[in-house]
Amino acid sequence: MRAAALDFEAVRRELDAVLASLLFARSEQLSRLLRFLVERHLEGRDEELKESVIAVEVFGRKPDYDPRRDPIVRTEARRLRARLADYYAQAPGARARIELPKGGYVPRIQQSVAEESDRRPDVLLKNDRLPGRTRRVAALAIALTTVGAAPLGWWVFARDASPIPIAVLPLENLNHVAADDYFADGLSEEIIRNLSMLDGLAVRSQTSSFVFKGKPRNIRDAARQLGADYILEGSVLRAGQHLRVNVQFIRAREDAPIWIGRYDSDLTDIFAIQDEISRGIVNSLRLKLGRGRRRYETSVAAYDLYLHGRELIRHSFSGFDQSVPFFEAAIAKDASFAPAYAALAIDEAMRSGWLSDPAPSLARMRTASEKAVELDPLSAEHLTAQAIAYARDARWREAERSFRRAIELEPHNPMPRNHFALEFLEPLGRIEEALQELRAAEKDDPLSPEVYQRLANVLIVLGRYDDAVAYTMKMPPDSSLTDTWLGRAWFFQGRTPDAIEILRRKPSPSAYLGFVYGRSGRRAEAEEVAAHLEKPDDQAIAFAGMGEKDRAVAALERATSLGPLRLGRVLVYPEMAILRGDPRVKAVRKKVGLPN
Repeated sequence: MRAAALDFEAVRRELDAVLASLLFARSEQLSRLLRFLVERHLEGRDEELKESVIAVEVFGRKPDYDPRRDPIVRTEARRLRARLADYYAQAPGARARIELPKGGYVPRIQQSVAEESDRRPDVLLKNDRLPGRTRRVAALAIALTTVGAAPLGWWVFARDASPIPIAVLPLENLNHVAADDYFADGLSEEIIRNLSMLDGLAVRSQTSSFVFKGKPRNIRDAARQLGADYILEGSVLRAGQHLRVNVQFIRAREDAPIWIGRYDSDLTDIFAIQDEISRGIVNSLRLKLGRGRRRYETSVAAYDLYLHGRELIRHSFSGFDQSVPFFEAAIAKDASFAPAYAALAIDEAMRSGWLSDPAPSLARMRTASEKAVELDPLSAEHLTAQAIAYARDARWREAERSFRRAIELEPHNPMPRNHFALEFLEPLGRIEEALQELRAAEKDDPLSPEVYQRLANVLIVLGRYDDAVAYTMKMPPDSSLTDTWLGRAWFFQGRTPDAIEILRRKPSPSAYLGFVYGRSGRRAEAEEVAAHLEKPDDQAIAFAGMGEKDRAVAALERATSLGPLRLGRVLVYPEMAILRGDPRVKAVRKKVGLPN
């Protein structure tokens, strides 16, 4: 029967029923093959159902696949025919029947005349494996089909329904060697990244999920803290060039797995494993891979260097300096590996914020960001790297366009929103908008210290000191900014002695301690702090506290080499209120490309 004559909804319901059966639920490879064949057929793309295409798209083989040397497609097709025959032997009353004729890969689908009751919305609602929000929109989709609208596949209600919140807990490193943690952590982060690209999912960020690293697992409690309906957890064991990955996808309210994946293969199959994990989750939730699917190929050596670099960034600000050689080495190994360019670009952008001479770092940032977007223009991370590069060069219009495109592509990825607030909205003084973006980022990264820190800072700028204090209390006590942000908020609340006490706890005097000393009349101590400050923007803050406008402006003029982002953020701080409206500050802003 030709696809055009089929009741698409009925066929897809039948496909879902087959995949949910015991014969297919534990066979990821056969399930993936069956879904691919049926969906391409329903899309009218039978010409793509040939051995070479199936090998690449379903089984992750390379484009130069040779079926004479690797018969996997024919072997799995034979297994699929037998499995379908077994299924229908146990389900003689099925309204549709999916078969795979011998000698080809185009499925044959037969349908009996459907009774009206089979087309009512409540039939699909009986499928308890669909989340409640999806079932509700599914009912609407079927109702529209019933009254004569064009056939609507389940992709419609997966797309239109509210995204399903899920979280990926860090995979356990079964080697139990700290030096190997980078690989397990990197694989966890890559799974999060891949899932974040998929429509229909709201994936909690790595920074929140990694709060649970090394802690006893309580699925319901983790899900509650992360605001997730489903949890992916598992383990990874790497032994030389061999890799073993076990994962299970758990419905949190029942603490019961709905899909299990076990992979025992060569390290070279790492990308195929990530892809299969994404497919397993998507299939178990009745979603569709769709536009968001992203697949990169690179050498094991390049990927290993890339993961090393990512691991260094996760731990401290100093990691941005240490990780640069790893990303550069990964690019040297594989000049076509786009994620390494994006990581290098963002790395250099962050480093340039504190280097005394940021010019070389900024040059590398521009080159890397352009290459990342050239290789993959549909990645939110790559577009974010490009946007930061534009912002560093005060190309505000281009920067905003790239930031908004990144957020449009991955609305539940907090990374573009964080950088949009920090590298664009805050320097331009659009603080309420920055707060909105950070609130949105917090929903998908609810336990992130970085989001707490940025929210606290923005709330201080807005004069909402009670809220700022509340967020600093959520930050880790050992964070370098916890005491600083709390001291600032306390000072503006009128708690000057408390502010001085906590700011003095820092190992080296800060600009904000100098500011508070100056504002509270302790001039000698303020001057002593200012004498120890090396960065001109820090000096400007201390001088502003002492009421020294001329010295503060002179420091800002020395700080113009730091660029518009760093200077723009300082100028919106309440500590700099004394300089607002000063024509010399307007000249400084113009020099670095900040609008007045």
